[in-house]
Amino acid sequence: MATSRDDAFHSFFEAHHAELARLAYLITGEAEVADDLAADALLEVWRHWERVAAAESPIAYARGVLANLARNRIRKLGRERRGLLGLGLLRPERTFAQDVDVPVVLDVREALRRLPYRRRACVVLRHVFDLSEQETARTLGVSVGTVKSQTSRGMAQLTALLGDKPVPATIRRRWLAPVSRAQGLPGPSGEGT
Repeated sequence: MATSRDDAFHSFFEAHHAELARLAYLITGEAEVADDLAADALLEVWRHWERVAAAESPIAYARGVLANLARNRIRKLGRERRGLLGLGLLRPERTFAQDVDVPVVLDVREALRRLPYRRRACVVLRHVFDLSEQETARTLGVSVGTVKSQTSRGMAQLTALLGDKPVPATIRRRWLAPVSRAQGLPGPSGEGT
């Protein structure tokens, strides 16, 4: 029996690890920790495999675990950053307006990082991963109304942040493209929900 459990989890891991790592990157903006967060989420999935396997959508369960882990990381980093800024040990980050010469994809990623966690998660799950409002609500543990309002506000905020910069229709493929550590993207801004 343990072998079939192991095989089922292994198949789930192989099918969804890369997707969870991309989701972690898009939520946190940190390429360096995306794999770690995906691995931590999959560890939790493994610990509760019977419950996950019995769920209507095991991947929705895994996305929810990952979203919670990412939210906790963003909050922790935000508290640390505010503490260091308060002590005068950090300089404030450059503003988005100073990055006008960066390629469009990096502009979108930067704007996405500036969204509060819940808006960012809703926008990413709805528009990058093409989840329905119901799937997104289930993943984040919120109501469908919250998903609708947060997605709408998130898209409006992205539009305002991007200003008149054209965003090509192929942006989704670029958002999902693997990110090179050489790009040196900064960590999250620490904005909470």
